[in-house]
Amino acid sequence: MLVTLDAPYVDTSAADLSLALGDGERPALHVLDLDLPAGIRLRLRLLGASHQVVLRAAGTELTETVACLPGRPPELPATRLDEVNGYRFTATVLRPQGAELSARVAALRAELAGDPYALVGVFPGDVDAVTALAVRTDPPDGAVGWRTWHAYPQTNELVLTETVVALVSARSEPGLRAPQSRAEVAL
Repeated sequence: MLVTLDAPYVDTSAADLSLALGDGERPALHVLDLDLPAGIRLRLRLLGASHQVVLRAAGTELTETVACLPGRPPELPATRLDEVNGYRFTATVLRPQGAELSARVAALRAELAGDPYALVGVFPGDVDAVTALAVRTDPPDGAVGWRTWHAYPQTNELVLTETVVALVSARSEPGLRAPQSRAEVAL
């Protein structure tokens, strides 16, 4: 789903982003609620300062926020792994050259615009100022996952994140560990 956001673009660069887990829901510019198989509920939220995903499933509740968070020093880890809770997060910052950022953002908008499991927000004033979220359709068994893209045309940066969460029922089975994921940076 592609939406034009009715709010000014507020993030300034990838260096201003932080990852927060467990925070409450923040005011959102647009929300997409998804009911997935096995009772999994995801809420994809476009914020004035990036994204938030709320996951609810049997025995699992998680809120992930990647944004410029007031009162917190910016810190976006390349990897965060919590094997006990089955959580894996990766982030990559790309610095495309020339018109490559515009081309990548255009391809992203085209790919995700009609996807019922994706939310793409375009900020007014610059078609390349985009935040996008997409539910992974291929997570490991017993897991749920999503990818996000944050484009910063003023600094020519594209932040890619990927999250995979092993659900409680999968983590409680003997021999299962937190899922491993590969961040795709094709776009």
